[in-house]
Amino acid sequence: MPDAALDPWYLAWVLVTVFAIDLALRALPFAALKPLRASALVRSLTVWMPVGVLAILAAETLRGSLVGDPGGAVSALVAVGVTVAVHLLGGRRTLLSVGAGTFTYVLLVNVDVAAALRGLL
Repeated sequence: MPDAALDPWYLAWVLVTVFAIDLALRALPFAALKPLRASALVRSLTVWMPVGVLAILAAETLRGSLVGDPGGAVSALVAVGVTVAVHLLGGRRTLLSVGAGTFTYVLLVNVDVAAALRGLL
């Protein structure tokens, strides 16, 4: 190890440099945030991002169900339908709709629905 690396002034300057770079990188997003608040693009993204995330999650769930367990595709489709219905009818509450869809999917996958329906009829 070079002797310069053990010098206390060298270590102090390294720490000051690291601190300055870290502070600048952390402050940069806040400095850029002010002009973005009035941006029409950012306002549009706040409306469409939750819908996009839900659409991607639903598509991935359906793809995973169709590839991994083709017999469980009906359960996934019903769960997606419940998620969409709860989201639209429940005041667009994302947590509520995702929770209801997840509960429906887990219930349908773990309960033999055909046997339950035969028992009711």
